[in-house]
Amino acid sequence: MSRTSSRFTRSIARSGARRRTALLALPAAILLALVPTSASAYPNPGTVTGSTVVHDPTMIRTSSGQYLLYATGGGLGHKTSSNRIAFSAGSDAFGTRPSWWSAYATEAWAPDISYQGGKYLMYYALSTFGSNKSAIGLAASTTGLPGSWSDYGTVYTSTASSDYNAIDPNLFVDSDGKWWLSFGSWWTGLKMIQINPSTGKQLSTNTTRYSIASRPTGTKAVEAPSIVKRNGYYYLFASYDTCCAGTSSTYKVKVGRATSVTGPYYDKNGIAMTNNGGTPVLESHGRYIGPGGQSIMADSDGDLIVYHYYDGQDNGTPKLGINLLNWSTGWPVAY
Repeated sequence: MSRTSSRFTRSIARSGARRRTALLALPAAILLALVPTSASAYPNPGTVTGSTVVHDPTMIRTSSGQYLLYATGGGLGHKTSSNRIAFSAGSDAFGTRPSWWSAYATEAWAPDISYQGGKYLMYYALSTFGSNKSAIGLAASTTGLPGSWSDYGTVYTSTASSDYNAIDPNLFVDSDGKWWLSFGSWWTGLKMIQINPSTGKQLSTNTTRYSIASRPTGTKAVEAPSIVKRNGYYYLFASYDTCCAGTSSTYKVKVGRATSVTGPYYDKNGIAMTNNGGTPVLESHGRYIGPGGQSIMADSDGDLIVYHYYDGQDNGTPKLGINLLNWSTGWPVAY
């Protein structure tokens, strides 16, 4: 996440996402006809109203049907929605920030929320612009609401001499009950470690740090992994190129898939994601510039890709985007 913390205080306004009910009623043949064939054909995020001040959003739906969204900045910014359209701002996850944060940063980045074993878990990152002195932290809550989070300290760290960066965490729980945490950006790319479900931290009997995506030639810009399993494959989503530069942002989301959670992941053309591979899922199109910082969420009407983009018709203001994903071809397509 080669991101400057000053971006957290930029003027971030409203808007963002949605396709919805009419598309869900269409037969598969028509949905396939909607598959984009070029960047200009990507779907628009639609309309999100209310408070949509986000970078790197992560979202979950509670048993009561309420959507909880957390995002980069401060003590991890919080929003709620009852319908995935109108969002209301709440207080930060942490009213009082854990004291250990000060060794790495003053604000937290790129949270990842999930519900495991009767409680909400949130992994998050701490770092500063251009530095790989970073840390991944963990918090837990029985409600998922601000003020209820108990912090459990560091999960994984990197130093100025590391060839990886401990940021942008994403927890994946496999069908066999094993937990995996992917993370990282730039330097030697995206990594993965195995997690002990009892502690939420690295499994002591497997200390391997797996490499799952990298760009060995040219720019090193790959970050923000998200992993899901669909139809027997593991899919790795990642953000590529430059974030957080307004209308100059070149961010985009790409994907690869594997038959093992630790890889190797390959794109649609058979190129390894450890060798500059990745099939585009979302790219800049029209006014919607630099989509990325994505998370994938399973909802009642399908899988969602939740992300931020920069509005070319609003001075590059970062806004919330939400699209459904169609898996009919074996590869995720946003619509």
